[in-house]
Amino acid sequence: MSIPRISVVGAKENNLKDVSVSIPRDQLVVVTGLSGSGKSSLAFDTIYAEGQRRYVESLSAYARQFLGQMDKPDVEHIDGLSPAVSIDQKSASKNPRSTVGTVTEIYDYLRILFARVGTPYCINGHGAIHRQSTDQIVDVARSLPEGTRLQILAPVIRGRKGEYKKELQDIAKAGYVRVRVDGRMYEVTDDIPMDRYKQHTIEVVVDRIVVKEGVERRVTDSIEAALKMGKGMVQLVMESKDEPLPDFVLNLARQQGGDPAVGSSRSPVPGTVPVPSGEAVATEKVANTGDQDDPTTHTAEALFSESYSCPVCGYSLPELEPRVFSFNSPYGACPECTGLGTKTEFDPTLVAPDMRKPLRDGAIAPFVYKSGEVKDWWPEMLDSVGRAVGFDASKPIGELNEAALDAVWNGLDETIVVQMKYGRTTRTFNTEWKGVLAILRKRYEETESEWVKQDLEQYMGTKPCPVCHGRRLKPESLSVKIAKRDMSEVTRMSIEAALGFFDGLENTLDARQRTIAERVVKEVTERLKFLLDVGLAYLTLDRSANTLSGGEAQRIRLASQIGSGLMGVLYVLDEPSIGLHQRDNKRLIETLMRLRDLGNTVLVVEHDEETMMAADWLLELGPGAGEHGGRVVAEGTPADFLKSDAITAEYLSGRRRIEIPVQRRQPRSPN
Repeated sequence: MSIPRISVVGAKENNLKDVSVSIPRDQLVVVTGLSGSGKSSLAFDTIYAEGQRRYVESLSAYARQFLGQMDKPDVEHIDGLSPAVSIDQKSASKNPRSTVGTVTEIYDYLRILFARVGTPYCINGHGAIHRQSTDQIVDVARSLPEGTRLQILAPVIRGRKGEYKKELQDIAKAGYVRVRVDGRMYEVTDDIPMDRYKQHTIEVVVDRIVVKEGVERRVTDSIEAALKMGKGMVQLVMESKDEPLPDFVLNLARQQGGDPAVGSSRSPVPGTVPVPSGEAVATEKVANTGDQDDPTTHTAEALFSESYSCPVCGYSLPELEPRVFSFNSPYGACPECTGLGTKTEFDPTLVAPDMRKPLRDGAIAPFVYKSGEVKDWWPEMLDSVGRAVGFDASKPIGELNEAALDAVWNGLDETIVVQMKYGRTTRTFNTEWKGVLAILRKRYEETESEWVKQDLEQYMGTKPCPVCHGRRLKPESLSVKIAKRDMSEVTRMSIEAALGFFDGLENTLDARQRTIAERVVKEVTERLKFLLDVGLAYLTLDRSANTLSGGEAQRIRLASQIGSGLMGVLYVLDEPSIGLHQRDNKRLIETLMRLRDLGNTVLVVEHDEETMMAADWLLELGPGAGEHGGRVVAEGTPADFLKSDAITAEYLSGRRRIEIPVQRRQPRSPN
């Protein structure tokens, strides 16, 4: 039999004065009172601490070693406790790799979604990249109208320079008779003209078939042979005189856009207009025979691939897996910034903070001792750079032109002549100048001294990664899109905008994709709605967790707990309404009620009037702060609480008010 109340007897933690209180379970309970009156001591340091301690103690000794255990609070005993979860206002993870998306697990679902229903696109602008299994390619051939003339070609050379005489000899030895070179058909034994300095495309004609009943086995064998010869790629050239080709075949052909610069022109079937090599064709034409009853000829050709490979330029992608879209995995992270989206580099504005100082005499701060003297031989080095580029290094650095500054910061390709004075003699030598930034970077990376690292770090700043531009992922990962948006574009949406995007996503997917995406999209939209309900509509999914305020982090954890669907848990929250607009505050209260309605006890430390009036039970500690507090002043339902003489009840009921001052202090004049 479950105990209907949480009974606390003899709590003396911090400033609590032997407090005994009975709190109803499975209710929304608000603890209020003056600051320092003992609210947190009762809610967090006593009730939560004991609930968490008992739960951890119920685990095995092996499991306990991995969990932090709280000390037993100063209390005689507590009955009716459940496993406790604290949602306080501590900031979220300090890990720079943590984002709103990863903390809420939304990003994990997005990785699955993009891996399973995302469409890769060629990064060179050649459109969508599709792959098909052997069975799917065979099904396309089988779907053609009876009487269709089908040519099965194996691409062996695609847009590469050379004469390829040996390759043609090997094709002939393999028993093949015809090849298509740059769109024109030849016998393999012909003297085929090929300029070794131009790009060529060579496709072997594996078979020519008229589609009819009984050729299924031959079609399958020929396609498999072409895929093997073409290293996973096969070209189908189709011509039908009696019936139109299926719409999906024509659509597939049209989707494969081509690059006119790749290869020479060709005619896919006799009589059609030549098109750029590598470009799919879908055409209709009337045979020029003079017979008005001659039927329309339907022609099309399309390139099929067993892997994600662009049919035009050959750009290929790895197998799409969730880890390909993780910026915490080497399979998906930008190699330049390792998935952080930012780079910490030496900043010229920090390296040379005073633009009035002469370049050679102290403008470069890391080259200057604390005494003000410029270190070692840097003045002579900077003089040499000035002579090489054509500027005076004794001038203030702010007066140097762009070319001079580029030489100072980023170095020169040619060597410089350095003149060093040793007493009365001058020595001259040649050396490389890699630039101030590269010199500092090398020193930072090679030093083993923590003191030197800390000293140099004051001249460093964090900037967006120059390769991924803050998007964290590899170009290959960002080339995969859903509804024309890549992963970074989705995560840069606000919570509110992302919810609208996923609500309308179903309309952009085909039947197969909808079946795959249904459960994943459901999980994502539910979590987005929870974040919206706790007043976080303005956050973006790629927002770094270490930039969140304590209140934002608390509400994110609250939304995650609602999404977990746990029952029978004691949740303890610390002023979740802080910083919220009244509109969002109402949503927050509804969220707390939803958490309660799942079968949980929700204990909230709060001062907000709306939250207090929405509570099932109110408890005030006081009457003062510190040593003057620590006692239960009043408790009960909101209706009973308002009848008490507690100071909060006095103001909530309107019996006491904050008087508006008759005379206000005048602001000081700005003058």
